[in-house]
Amino acid sequence: MENGKGAVNLNAIPESHRDLVTDEKRAFASLATLMDDGSPQVTPVWFDVEGDLLRINTVRGRVKDRNMASRKEVALLIMDPEDPYRYIQIRGTVAAEREEDAVEHTHLLARKYLGVDKNPWHEGQSRVIFLIRPDTVSTMG
Repeated sequence: MENGKGAVNLNAIPESHRDLVTDEKRAFASLATLMDDGSPQVTPVWFDVEGDLLRINTVRGRVKDRNMASRKEVALLIMDPEDPYRYIQIRGTVAAEREEDAVEHTHLLARKYLGVDKNPWHEGQSRVIFLIRPDTVSTMG
């Protein structure tokens, strides 16, 4: 599933698991980042796709924000909400981060995950989008 450059094209995800990274399912991702001491930290996150990149939106200053800004290697485990034995694991690299459109993005994710037009927990927060380039992909189930 790797291309010649070491990164994975999201279109290379098997059709059998593609629904887990699209809006077909409301699958949460478990995002693993690395702390300063090298220990792992895992957080459930909302996500979506932009081209060949996964997008994660968070509040500036949170642990995952600090970790991804400092150490670019991450992993995501996305389980099928209807069958937790069916999942996709993506190991990747933070390719970029941006604050532009981050507020609008969190509202878009709220529509996907909550079915509401506005993220009810957004008010007064400084937000950032992290774009993650998949390096390896594996699936189960």
